Amino acid sequence: MAPPPGQPLFLARAGYRQRRLRDALRLLPVFGAILWMLPLLWPKGSDEGYSNGNALIYIFAVWVLLIGAALLMSRRLRPEGAIEEAEDADR
Repeated sequence: MAPPPGQPLFLARAGYRQRRLRDALRLLPVFGAILWMLPLLWPKGSDEGYSNGNALIYIFAVWVLLIGAALLMSRRLRPEGAIEEAEDADR
């Protein structure tokens, strides 16, 4: 819905932040997949490279961090109906 001519486009701050938070939550699995692929780029070999144990520890650490990030971000998330009610109250 476009604003009437001559009026600036106004986005409610709370609704805008909630939409960006939802976008970040949607991108979290993509970010996690990229982080999980990093051990594939590590050099192989016992002399200079990383061992499989290090890669496994890294993968589980990334997994725990992704769970923690999703938990923290989801706690700040409000139901979608609450966003629309807040925007209607602002108008």
